Amino acid sequence: MTRLPTGKVYLVGAGPGDPGLLTLRAVECLQEADIVIYDRLVSERLLDWAPQAEKHCVREWGEAHQERAPKVTALLVEYARQGRRVVRLKGGDPLVFGRGGEELLALVQAGIPFEIVPGVTAAVGAAAYTGVPLTHRGLSSAVALITGHQAEDSPELDWASLARFPGTLAVYMGFEQLGYVAEQLIRHGLPADTPALTVQWATTGRQRSVQAPLAELAEAVRRAGLAAPAVTLIGPVVGLRPALQWLEKRPLLGRRILLTRPRSQANALARRLESLGALVDEWPLIEIGPAPEPEKVRHALLRLGQGAFQWVVFTSANGVRATVEALGRLGADLRSFGGVKLAAIGPGTAQALAEFHLHADLIPDEFRSENLAESLLPRVRGQRVLLLRADRGREVLLERLAVVAEVEQVAVYSQREIPDIPAVVAERLRQGEYDFIPLTSSNLARLFAARLEASMRAHIGTKTHLLALSPVTGATLRELGLPVAAEATEYTMTGLMEAILRLAESLPRAPSR
Repeated sequence: MTRLPTGKVYLVGAGPGDPGLLTLRAVECLQEADIVIYDRLVSERLLDWAPQAEKHCVREWGEAHQERAPKVTALLVEYARQGRRVVRLKGGDPLVFGRGGEELLALVQAGIPFEIVPGVTAAVGAAAYTGVPLTHRGLSSAVALITGHQAEDSPELDWASLARFPGTLAVYMGFEQLGYVAEQLIRHGLPADTPALTVQWATTGRQRSVQAPLAELAEAVRRAGLAAPAVTLIGPVVGLRPALQWLEKRPLLGRRILLTRPRSQANALARRLESLGALVDEWPLIEIGPAPEPEKVRHALLRLGQGAFQWVVFTSANGVRATVEALGRLGADLRSFGGVKLAAIGPGTAQALAEFHLHADLIPDEFRSENLAESLLPRVRGQRVLLLRADRGREVLLERLAVVAEVEQVAVYSQREIPDIPAVVAERLRQGEYDFIPLTSSNLARLFAARLEASMRAHIGTKTHLLALSPVTGATLRELGLPVAAEATEYTMTGLMEAILRLAESLPRAPSR
């Protein structure tokens, strides 16, 4: 009997919350993983780096650590013995109050090879995202990481030594014991007016913080309504925060935004929104698939290479990429475009062409089908035009160009509806927790409206505001009975971002949620 090769476990730090703080090595591990087992506080957006992997949240095996820890460890061993690559994704750094050592010892005992990938620990993330230097000349020459939640069999912290510590104290898992921690430090000699700061949901769009003298911190935190997960920083360096804070000045901080584009298209916009402080969820209403009639695509592209067309028209970046991939499968290449002119509906499509060193000969002033048709009409009269697009959408280009030219329309990719709505997205829609939902096409607008329950619709226009990429999409939403709060003046992702920022500036910021 052939023995399976032993797999490997990668103990990976996910960072404190901001998906952008994941390390390059962590990304590599996720991209190569067969299994990902992740902690409940890990951002699920990180899982996008592992589309191929089987994924499990530790919550599946119980809410209490004592209940799930043996099961998680047993599964790490079992999966590795099956020859699989397992990523154990833990919040922050796995070896800083992450119980990573316990899991590693179990792997050693079982003879399982492993690798440790460090992550940005919560204290470092919280300090950076609140403008608190953990060390600073003349104020702090050391940092102590301590836990405010001691195991029953652990000795009491040496409060006298901590009170005399010549630097910054970072208290993990001490939210429920915040008053006790402050009391002990003051009782053992730390001045009651020592600057202190508690940070909730550090490095994310949900970040909230309260600064107060140590003696008053617990009460200030209670009044502000902060809750776990939180980390507390104590020491003179906290006094620098008012001058150095930056995250809480982000224009979309705390705004929750729902994106409905295909995941491959939504990721770039999601990262831009998160960089401005937004909380982003994704609910892809469609997914991009292969051409519905591949033989028709093959025939059209062979004729393209033979000089059968004078113009090729693209209406999306997806169409560009699908066409180039189809050429590759034919054994052809970009020389097929050598004798034609290229038209792109907008700068995003033109940029996709540029990625393959192709130049768009025509981009309309306004990035919609009507304007593209008007720009092409005098140029294509009496010529042969190949229109490469999705399998669904408006027929404006075909209808208008066919009046003056010979037009062949071919679907080079398909759009498949995704019927399911993620449970967390559904609940947030019912509660009106989304501030903004941008819609980028009439097709997505119709799918979105069709899936809305009455309880979800009730918040549209009050708590939840819809934005349209273009007047066409805006008109479709209104026809469906959905109010539109704003439309982009430039029909690009940049224009949509600007519309979101203008709308956010005009509306009061909702409480953190």
